[in-house]
Amino acid sequence: MEELVGKLWHTWITKAAGNTYPEAVVTLAEVEKTAGILFRAFGGDPGLKVAAAVAETHGARRRWVQRLAGSGEKVSLAKRDAETLRLPPEIAAFPDRPLNRDLYLWLAVLAASDETPLRPWIVRNQLATRAALRDYPGLRPRYERLVAAHLAERPAPAGMAPDEAAQEKAIRQALMEPGSVPGLPPLSSRKSRPPQPVLLWLMEAPARASGKVTDPGQELPPEGGGSPETDKEAYKAEQVEAPDNRSPMLMMFRAESLPTWAEYVRVNRAYDEDPDPNARDAAKDLEQLSLMRDGQTSASRVKFDLDLPSAAEDDAPVGPGIPLPEWDYRKAQLLAGHCRLQPMIARNTGTAPLPEALAATARRLRGQFAALAPQRRWLKGQPDGTELDVDACVRNVADRASGHTPEPGTYLAQARCERDLACLLLADLSMSTDAWISDSHRVVDVIRDSLLLFAEALSATGDRFGIYGFSSLRRQNIRFHLLKDFAARYDPAARARILALKPGYYTRMGAALRQSARILAEQPAGRRLLLLISDGKPNDLDLYDSRYGIEDTRMAVFEARRQGLMPFCVTIDREAGAYLPYIFGPAGFCVIRKPEDLPRRLPLLYAQLTRQ
Repeated sequence: MEELVGKLWHTWITKAAGNTYPEAVVTLAEVEKTAGILFRAFGGDPGLKVAAAVAETHGARRRWVQRLAGSGEKVSLAKRDAETLRLPPEIAAFPDRPLNRDLYLWLAVLAASDETPLRPWIVRNQLATRAALRDYPGLRPRYERLVAAHLAERPAPAGMAPDEAAQEKAIRQALMEPGSVPGLPPLSSRKSRPPQPVLLWLMEAPARASGKVTDPGQELPPEGGGSPETDKEAYKAEQVEAPDNRSPMLMMFRAESLPTWAEYVRVNRAYDEDPDPNARDAAKDLEQLSLMRDGQTSASRVKFDLDLPSAAEDDAPVGPGIPLPEWDYRKAQLLAGHCRLQPMIARNTGTAPLPEALAATARRLRGQFAALAPQRRWLKGQPDGTELDVDACVRNVADRASGHTPEPGTYLAQARCERDLACLLLADLSMSTDAWISDSHRVVDVIRDSLLLFAEALSATGDRFGIYGFSSLRRQNIRFHLLKDFAARYDPAARARILALKPGYYTRMGAALRQSARILAEQPAGRRLLLLISDGKPNDLDLYDSRYGIEDTRMAVFEARRQGLMPFCVTIDREAGAYLPYIFGPAGFCVIRKPEDLPRRLPLLYAQLTRQ
């Protein structure tokens, strides 16, 4: 009975204390694509992704019913940083659902117009608002409706302390007349509280404490995996130093100085095998996550060393390695010789037949692609040839009889129709391809079958093609596997090298694309296709696992197009829509929803891309 009463009380008091309208809620997942398109169309940085914002403590005064219910302490506000446009995970601030949706769109436009991030918070948002209304005057009626609705929900200045009322009046004036308030009046008392959050503005950037790097963008991975960015829970985090537990002076302490859950939770996700089942629940209760390196680097080093095969078992390196540049978008500079790519070839693989499971599909594809093979055709009206062109002869007799000069050429000649094509197929062989997609197949198995069927199909057409794979372990160890080069035939030895593929390491995509473009550009063909197969976005152990990697890959694609190549990405990553349009363009990629369909669809996709 007590539990039932407690639940009823909690439900009632939470609903009474809530200053929202759940029946009119709009979630970020509903407007994510629209907000992203609007942000970029209005001049926002196209490299930014849209993700959920962090709920943070605002510190403003709460109503007595909110204090009684213990709610209303945190709020999710929009924010823009170097890599992400963060919007509230849901908005239910107004009773009108279209108005809540308009707030999402307004925040996207405001973020696109925000060009002064280093100015004070109130000045920065006024300048961005004024710029948005100046450049896009059609937004003014919508903005005025949002301001009127938001001011109706804000507390009246009449019931506040003088200094808090002055700040509230300044905010109201800034909302109604953007650019008219030079700054926020200071608070005169320690008991004074900051103003209520302004839902129509971008959040103020948090001050960085000495020795700490605050990043509200840190996220915990979602349960189950594969969720979009907007479905992930975001947490505010900071980088701190680990406590020294080995000091003998730790015996001299006060009991109240013991670390609590809110201060230190040891979670070594870099090399722990078994996740803590209570870690997520504990994280939800924390005000701020503290991330640290505790100095135990030996375990992580051992794991990476175990991932490295011995020299006797590893593929054989070809040559001393190739220095390659890398694009640093922060400096807007191509760093010459920043990476080292090592060509490799599998050793002692021998020869291998086509797997029996692929034989029937390979026969069908060879029959379909044989129609694309070069064939001879008759050319009419030639000056010489092996046979007379009857139509041309009849036409010449008629021309002479009518007094006209006959056209030259009365013979038929045969000509061979060549397909002036070259294709380089580049496969992602990172450790993520070791994931299982069914009870019997991993991603790398699907990629391996796709390469085999692709090679079988192209062998029937006579098109020149090469097949390579890549993985990486930081910028000085980019592995570039030679499976079949353009000069060699597709034979049982090449088939054995494909069957010997093993996943490992990470995906430094930019360097692999540059080397592939260099190889493909040397091929004497009128059309040259660079086909990439991947299962995820660019990443590596260093800063490449961020916007840095996406920007470098995008620049590599741009360089390939500048050489006259046609880059195209085939991916099985369901979240590819968040980054591949930015890297390859809207028509430069294809998402395979079912990975097991990749072997069958890849050759057909090639036929579509190379159709005359």
